[in-house]
Amino acid sequence: MTFFSDLLSNKIFMVAALSWFIAQVIKTIIHLILSKQFVAERLVGSGGMPSSHSSTVSSLAVATCFEFGAGSFEFAIAAILAIVVMHDARGVRRETGIQAQLLNDMLKIFEDMGRKELTAHEKLKEFVGHTPLQVIMGALLGILIAILCYL
Repeated sequence: MTFFSDLLSNKIFMVAALSWFIAQVIKTIIHLILSKQFVAERLVGSGGMPSSHSSTVSSLAVATCFEFGAGSFEFAIAAILAIVVMHDARGVRRETGIQAQLLNDMLKIFEDMGRKELTAHEKLKEFVGHTPLQVIMGALLGILIAILCYL
């Protein structure tokens, strides 16, 4: 029982978790407004505006800086982790989403041509990565949430 009470009293963890949650809610609301459909998967799924990955790791880094200072090894670890995660969200994961979209389009064309042996039972996930704007907005959201929690 000590583990859970320790975890819930860990301000750095709670700030990062809150940042993730707020980003996911905003992402779901934006998707609802744009598509006119509520998609529950957006509450936990990756991809979309703002990047919850960026929001989480940037708030983690800022909260760590508040707790331990910019010169600490804890902040160094959190900051490097944030850079790697945001670079990956914008780069590799974004490319994966673009490839999934292309493959889904190709399978649809083959299906429309009557090629049943090439049908996909489930579409590949296209919301995987982020545009640079989505990453930046997620990072700014995470920084803002961390600052507000520490003021």
